[in-house]
Amino acid sequence: MSSVTYKNVVKKFGDLTIIKNLNIEVEDKEFLVLVGPSGCGKTTALRLLAGLEEITEGEIIIGDRIVNDVAPKDRDIAMVFQSYALYPHLSVYDNLAFGLKLRKTPKAEIIRRVNEAAEILGITDLLERKPRQLSGGQRQRVAVGRAIVREPKVFLFDEPLSNLDAKLRVQMRAEISKLHQRLQTTFIYVTHDQTEAMTMASRIAVINKGNLLQLDTPQNLYDHPNNLFVAGFIGSPAMNFFPAKLTKSGDKVIVETDEFRVQIPEARAASCKAMDGRRIVFGIRPENIHDPEFAPPNIHGEKVTAQVDVTELMGNETLLYLVSGKNTFVGRVDPRSHLRVGSQTQFIFDMDKIHIFDAETEEAVR
Repeated sequence: MSSVTYKNVVKKFGDLTIIKNLNIEVEDKEFLVLVGPSGCGKTTALRLLAGLEEITEGEIIIGDRIVNDVAPKDRDIAMVFQSYALYPHLSVYDNLAFGLKLRKTPKAEIIRRVNEAAEILGITDLLERKPRQLSGGQRQRVAVGRAIVREPKVFLFDEPLSNLDAKLRVQMRAEISKLHQRLQTTFIYVTHDQTEAMTMASRIAVINKGNLLQLDTPQNLYDHPNNLFVAGFIGSPAMNFFPAKLTKSGDKVIVETDEFRVQIPEARAASCKAMDGRRIVFGIRPENIHDPEFAPPNIHGEKVTAQVDVTELMGNETLLYLVSGKNTFVGRVDPRSHLRVGSQTQFIFDMDKIHIFDAETEEAVR
């Protein structure tokens, strides 16, 4: 069993509380990603699991063993850091074998594990090189390989791709996902990059200011964020938000902003009728704002007049930065769109995909 449980975990540094009553159950062989902005407590949560920091309150359980007082070396975990931390004077082979030699692992077993890890990571032909002879991506593979040879119950990754360029990050994301599928071991991965989280995770834990805000699959987080923070953090470009008010007009429910009015579809209106007159935050993702020329059929579309302020032509899509009165927002439209800077038109909002949040509590209105 390589499940991991955070049970009512609290971490304080003096009077400052970094982790506030964290409860997470990581299933055996799961790929869990802890995501959130810098300083939110996600790396501290990982270091508590590794034994590099002491827990103030609560319990951490690996398998069926409480490990609060277990030394890091005896927790049967392996950690990959943001820094490669390779020994510059040792070859790749010796870097991979170093930890095993310290544990007095038999030589034949060291050879087997190192060669197996090198084959998995595609670095067999690099075993005789020194770290200075390797690219950034190759060094990261060696750092991962050093964890693999331990054959631990749990792998911990602390922002391991931050030092790589954009193209290499995409490649390494895929390689780490394939590695998880091959090893069938529990992975816990920390990042501030929500794209990494969305593409790699079985489930994502969104953390902010030491609080766990939502724990769910990537698609559910994207489609059904529990609150304003999760909605704005997950998705790139981020969700557009508009201060607004809900008003009833007969059987209709209207979202009123300072610049436009849009009607909520009947299927969603029922949950909003009790909020007549309440202040809300109206949310819509960029991909649900359409150039009227290319709006998909059979949607509940509402028209909002806006002017194009900036365009970003991406090839497979076009991002339009739009202005409507005091509101600025982003639309991700069909790449065939002819709209350019200065164009003004009535953009189509797909009202089937909107999000509504209570302005006071910032919680989603279902």
